[in-house]
Amino acid sequence: MASQEELFAAVDALLEGEPQLPPPEERKRLREAAGVTQARLAQVLQTTTQTVKNWDTGRSEPRPPRRQAYLRLLEGWAAKYPKTTPDASPASPPEPEPVPRTSTTNTPRRPVDVPQQTTPAPPAVSPPSAGARRVVSTKQASTPHRPAAKKVAQPALDQRFPHGPLGVLDGDGMVYCPGGVVLDCPATTITQLVEWTLQDSGIGAARLHRNGKDADPLVVLTASAAVKLGLPERLEGPEARRSLRLPEDHPVVRQIARAKWKLTQRGFGPWPRIYRPAKGSERQCVQLAILSWDALDARAWGEAADLPPAELARVLGEFAIRVITPRGSTAVCGLELMTALRPPTRAAKDASGAWVSAPNPGALTAVVDPAPPEAPAEHPVAQGWTDGFLDEEAYQWVRDVDLLSDEECLLPFAVGIDINTAFLAAAARLTVGLGSPVHVDRPSFDKKVPGSWYVDLSHVELDPRLPSPFTSTGERPSGPAWYQTNSVAYAQELGYEVTPVEAFLRYETGAYLDPWHDRLRAAYVATMGDLGVPVGGDVGERAFLEAMEQHKQTDPGLACVLSAIKSTVKGGIGKLRERPQGRHYRDGERWPALERPTWRPDIRAAVIAKARVNMHRKMLNVAKATGRYPLAVLSDCVVYPSPGPSPLDFLPLTEDGRILPGTFRLGASPGMAKLEGVQEMAWAVDLMEQGYNPARHIKGGDAVMDAGE
Repeated sequence: MASQEELFAAVDALLEGEPQLPPPEERKRLREAAGVTQARLAQVLQTTTQTVKNWDTGRSEPRPPRRQAYLRLLEGWAAKYPKTTPDASPASPPEPEPVPRTSTTNTPRRPVDVPQQTTPAPPAVSPPSAGARRVVSTKQASTPHRPAAKKVAQPALDQRFPHGPLGVLDGDGMVYCPGGVVLDCPATTITQLVEWTLQDSGIGAARLHRNGKDADPLVVLTASAAVKLGLPERLEGPEARRSLRLPEDHPVVRQIARAKWKLTQRGFGPWPRIYRPAKGSERQCVQLAILSWDALDARAWGEAADLPPAELARVLGEFAIRVITPRGSTAVCGLELMTALRPPTRAAKDASGAWVSAPNPGALTAVVDPAPPEAPAEHPVAQGWTDGFLDEEAYQWVRDVDLLSDEECLLPFAVGIDINTAFLAAAARLTVGLGSPVHVDRPSFDKKVPGSWYVDLSHVELDPRLPSPFTSTGERPSGPAWYQTNSVAYAQELGYEVTPVEAFLRYETGAYLDPWHDRLRAAYVATMGDLGVPVGGDVGERAFLEAMEQHKQTDPGLACVLSAIKSTVKGGIGKLRERPQGRHYRDGERWPALERPTWRPDIRAAVIAKARVNMHRKMLNVAKATGRYPLAVLSDCVVYPSPGPSPLDFLPLTEDGRILPGTFRLGASPGMAKLEGVQEMAWAVDLMEQGYNPARHIKGGDAVMDAGE
């Protein structure tokens, strides 16, 4: 307990009052007059650059002991650099004053129905929505400058969501939104935060399809915000962190239940979703993401979780505008985007003229079980199945050293060509099955019918210096096996006869992934363009390679967005075959993922088979044109021996110096961009310095795995 002297000292300090800081514009003037950068001041006061920016603009105030040190510094500068004008510094115009705190009532916002509208980018200055507590500042947040590139056309503003799709909450109660908007959140509990978000924040996003639903508002919690709201700073336990959840008896979980809110089946983990049953067409749901619980996986988002709140809001806002408001891992986002662009139901009139819910043509509308060979071994339909399984996976192959020529061994470099978004390209104009499989004996092969075929492809003779296009290991098939339609069609394309023994076919078909491909491709191309990488048009290979070397340094925040877009592609495809998770699963049981229409391992197999065939076709064309063969292939990355460190040193060139069409193109010509929507980059390893081992030099190109949550 404090002594009487300590208490009296504290009371005396309270009577004297807190030392008053000069107005924000004066703080900025003094710092600039002294020639001190925000980063330097942050270093001296042992805080972050973003915090100093907030002090300069009045978004926040320093607290003891930094407050006293900051005030002493300002007083010293004021003595050295007195004002030359009574109102403002001559060096720069004053910043806008923050809006004072006011008490408001929670009046409802007028709904606006905007069909087929994407999430708007919040304007630099947004009027507060009706019922908003207050907008602390609408000044554009200070972020790294983007390159001089064409700006993406932004959709019209949805008046229901003036502050954008999401906000990042810090421990001071400030919610940073895209566009530089900063809101003051008075919530001190999770339930108060949910109610404030739905009633007062003006956060959300419009639906992506006229038959879909508006996106739930997302609030990202920093570590300090999580602790302030009663959550542990970290989730600890023996399981992987993404599988950890708060126990049901945790005070926050009980608080949610007492307030008549609910959690989804995945509980209160890194991405908790809190909701109440919808009122008519109005959803009552808020998505949270907890940064210190590893909500943003570094494998997908890079260093995004370490960014200051304002910059993180910009990064996540760009992803939300270009792709979708995050609702979980990038794998979850990939799957959610499929449903958002192809909703399973639509409004239709029945025979009596009443509006009812009806299946949406071209969408996955019902839960269907796979054929036994398409299912993972633990699936109930595969129990007792002994006739083999579909094994359509990405390449993981290294050429046998006995097949290397002396000339290849003497080449000093191994150059890897990584096909960016190869699986996204494979999804373009891909016909997939929409309904249940039908078993057929002795079918005639039809490349237009998606399905799984039991056929012997061991008679297909190819150069052993190339991997087999029919297996992920690159080994030649030894007998009959199950293959997806694209693999069998490629054998036919190579001139070989195919005679299936049996098949599981789907006759209700459609290009289900087309809108998904188009949106992700547009996001990828726009982000690459903003990073200074020329995409589309008549792009020169050398210009493309030079830009790729620097693109991550151009704007680190947008580099995180690019990484997340690529992970959304691979994770979304992998999520189509999500395996059972959690310690409560027992062999032979159904798991929750099986109960959604988008659990479709046959569609995943179709994408991977097409991507692998595309890769083999490129390698075969290079071999025909140059006689060069790869050393190794991992997923979407192929490694070649080369006399120099550039792919231009070994790839076939046309008379005008461009890389031969049909092989590995760098950049994208108009036809290439339309056909595949991908660009290929290259990296090189000096074999003379590193020692020769092709398997060790495979780099990048993650396989499409069975994605978890």
